[in-house]
Amino acid sequence: MSNPFAAVAITKHGVEMVRNLEGQFQGTDVYYMSKFARGDEEQLGYTLFEGSVKLILPDLFKRYNGIILFISLGAVVRMIAPLLVDKKVDPAVLVIDDRGENVISVLSGHLGGANELTRQVAEVLGARAVITTASDVQGTIPVDMFGRELGWIVDSFDKATPVSAAVVNEEPVALIQEIGERNWWRYNKPVPDHIRVFGSMQETETFAFNAALVVSDRLLSSVEEERFLTNGVLYRPKSLVLGMGCNRGTAMEELEQEVLATLEELSLSVKSVRNVATIDLKKDEEGLLALCAKYGWELVTYTPDELNTVQLANPSETVFKYTGAYGVSEPAALLSSGADHWLLEKKKSGNLTISVARVAFD
Repeated sequence: MSNPFAAVAITKHGVEMVRNLEGQFQGTDVYYMSKFARGDEEQLGYTLFEGSVKLILPDLFKRYNGIILFISLGAVVRMIAPLLVDKKVDPAVLVIDDRGENVISVLSGHLGGANELTRQVAEVLGARAVITTASDVQGTIPVDMFGRELGWIVDSFDKATPVSAAVVNEEPVALIQEIGERNWWRYNKPVPDHIRVFGSMQETETFAFNAALVVSDRLLSSVEEERFLTNGVLYRPKSLVLGMGCNRGTAMEELEQEVLATLEELSLSVKSVRNVATIDLKKDEEGLLALCAKYGWELVTYTPDELNTVQLANPSETVFKYTGAYGVSEPAALLSSGADHWLLEKKKSGNLTISVARVAFD
């Protein structure tokens, strides 16, 4: 698959529109029935097919993130019904009428990105975007997408459906944000009155809520889980930076074991780690690179002079002798996070040192 989207047409007017869309909307592969061939399809990279479009849909479902169908809504619903698995894996599906007046989000509106894709395609075609997801229509928090554009991930998804129902039905909802970006509200209006925002769990003691949205990098206690996640969703913002130093050739497994153990000791979630920071001498350290690759973390490096701008209570002459810096993990963690203190200043274990800092969000 060379592109993330497939656009499919089965009528004369649909072919006109799909060719127009491909010319203006990057990342789109074009498919249409061979009886509408114009002779330039091979040159343009278009794919022609014979028979029912139903025959090619199973392959498109596997290969593309989004499928744009210039076909009637009813026909599409019947054809895709046997292909549906789960909203976490199904591709986005849109349909467009034969006059190009309406672009309709049909499947995977939030997690699959169909709603946003619908808006983009409608803008290109000069059409009306039709989106029926309740949170979008009401202009409220989309529970299954909350904070996604900020890099937040959902740690507990089991209650997403009942919590979403509480949000759109205007039941009392507690939103507890302990950490993370504060610019998550995307509408030009106040947060709905039934959603109360708190900075800590303690602040909710006098608020009787039916559902909760929790934004935290902490490992919650069993009592907290019982109170807030029985009908709640937990989000992990990318709020932690790991400063690390290690001996040359330290195995990824040793680094990983220590990272996981340290975060557990601090009652912090590995899912909230944003990146690893170290000295530029370690930019090619295989173990660090492998660790970052496994967890999808960026490896950020600093020169000795940059690291030495951070004042350390216990500068190391030994580290300076070998690296030119008086410390590695401690200053790297602060420089990368923008914080002025550590959650863990420094811990030495085996072949490595680790420091942990929390990102200084505005």
